[in-house]
Amino acid sequence: MIELPFGRQEYDIRLRNIRAEMQRRNLELLVINDVANQHYVTGYDGWSFYTPQTVLVPVEDGAEPVWIGRAMDAAGGLLTAWMTAANVVGFPESYVQQTDHHPMDWIAEWIVAKGWGGRRIGIELEAYYFSPKAHARLVGGLPNATFVDADLLVNWVRVVKSPAEIDYLRKASRLAEAAVKAAYDVIEPGVRECDAIARIQAAQVAGSREFAGDITALPPTILGGENASAPHIMWSDRRFGANETIALELAGVCRRYTAGLARTMQLGTPRPEVTETAKAVLEGMEAVLATTKPGVRAEDVEAAWRKVIERYGLKKESRIGYSIGVAYPPDWGEHTISLRPGDKTVLQPGNVIHSILGMWMDGWGIEVSETILVTDSGNETLTQLPREIHAKS
Repeated sequence: MIELPFGRQEYDIRLRNIRAEMQRRNLELLVINDVANQHYVTGYDGWSFYTPQTVLVPVEDGAEPVWIGRAMDAAGGLLTAWMTAANVVGFPESYVQQTDHHPMDWIAEWIVAKGWGGRRIGIELEAYYFSPKAHARLVGGLPNATFVDADLLVNWVRVVKSPAEIDYLRKASRLAEAAVKAAYDVIEPGVRECDAIARIQAAQVAGSREFAGDITALPPTILGGENASAPHIMWSDRRFGANETIALELAGVCRRYTAGLARTMQLGTPRPEVTETAKAVLEGMEAVLATTKPGVRAEDVEAAWRKVIERYGLKKESRIGYSIGVAYPPDWGEHTISLRPGDKTVLQPGNVIHSILGMWMDGWGIEVSETILVTDSGNETLTQLPREIHAKS
């Protein structure tokens, strides 16, 4: 068995918190479709989520969760999940990518055989890899069940990180710093974007002698030239030019725990508007850090940032941060806390927020971010690298 990222006590606490929320919502069974939540509950870790895969949590105390996925991947469950073998279940290969029957048909039959077919079932309805067809087949196979939308139930349990989780986030932060330093080192006029990405990914995986890096839930983003005006453009074989402003949005990941880190570098001479906008963004980050502490609402942190950039005549419509932690592709956000107007979530110790201050202008862009831990008395930036634009002649 591969060493679990956490001891059993950690998983027991998670289950206790999840079951408390299930009881509050009068749920007897929880169907977890979000891959990160499956890992959070069971420890299961594998690139198997391209076929239907789920975790079932019965409300009864002491009952183990059940991982159900493709038969060939049950072996991975026995290696990575903490449950007994009876609760790592594989559906037959004959159900994989068929037109006349579906894995959820088999899973529904398994739930009925377990005696759970008439339960009030909470289900994650907006998980990335849970298709409309999968939901329809599961519901059709459980006609006596009552289904309730339980999207984000587990995600909100995840928002307060344990000391062990924070330790992984600290390690992930070191990998994120190594990735940005690799970018600073390799990027110069004439270098292809794809070659820079290769160096960055090497640092993300092998940036520490003490621990391994994992694949990031989002790919590395390096935005130079006109591409910097759009925040989610992918790399190509385009070559960096002289006097180019380059936004970097990178991450480090340790045992699936993600720390994001965005920085900006300048090749040659910056435009005057780049220098002025950088002042606003850096001052805005200071306002974010001065405001982030227990008892403060998420929207208040965003308001502190907005107050700064308004003095510079700037405006930003998108949110400036989100809760971050354990993550699988295609996203590393937890879909809970957002630093934006209207989010009245009260911050508490153990929250970890990736605050990313991106300004994407006409033909150029600037990004600065920090992964921030809310502490008992304030906050701590887990990522530690100078925020100023990195100039390279």
